[in-house]
Amino acid sequence: MTKLMPLWTPSSEQISASRMSEFAKFVEQREDVNFTDYASLHYWSCHSGSDFWNQLWDFAEVVGDKGERIVVDEEKMPGAKYFPDAKINYAENLLKYTGDEEAIVFRSEDKLETRLTRNQLHELVSRFQQAFIADGLQKGDRVAAMMPNMPETIAAMLAVTSLGAIWSSCSPDFGSKGVLDRFGQISPKIFITCDGYWYGGKRIEIADKLSDIVSELGASRTVIVPLLGDAHSVAEGLQN
Repeated sequence: MTKLMPLWTPSSEQISASRMSEFAKFVEQREDVNFTDYASLHYWSCHSGSDFWNQLWDFAEVVGDKGERIVVDEEKMPGAKYFPDAKINYAENLLKYTGDEEAIVFRSEDKLETRLTRNQLHELVSRFQQAFIADGLQKGDRVAAMMPNMPETIAAMLAVTSLGAIWSSCSPDFGSKGVLDRFGQISPKIFITCDGYWYGGKRIEIADKLSDIVSELGASRTVIVPLLGDAHSVAEGLQN
């Protein structure tokens, strides 16, 4: 019989300094419990689900309204519902921290590198948010984005979410039909895209594809985010 051996075991110092241990101490100060090890914490979390999730919300400093009910139908699995009355905003929670600490490090192959601090991310989200508000974006409206994984994509998503609108996205390497099949179902008020992208060291231009998509999609506003440096010329081509 093969004997199983752990690949790695944390030291007692590492265990004491972990967030798990910090959470255990947090709960011990607020509940009538004493955790001697991880197993006892795990047992308590499984058998006191309402208390566990209530304390975890506070420990994680979730921004929002917890609501009156913590768990409903806890004995059903699946079927249990946690915080059924809670109201939170995803963007508000992600943006609750500020400062000069790096929030995003972006590299587009070897062509472009961008680093954003938390404060710079806040500023970028604010610019998108103000532009969306000026365009009349409201709760429940849809925003579609054909964008690569870049800082502007994240900032736009956070701005949309902060307003209670709905975000949907796809990669810019989608074909025109695929983009229209996906976004045509939701009738987006705003369409966000890039001027092209890099793939395998090659410059991929999408102006021709955008012309077909924009004319068919019917969004009231199209936003072109620069990545290749051709945003202005691409935007002018869509207007002609």
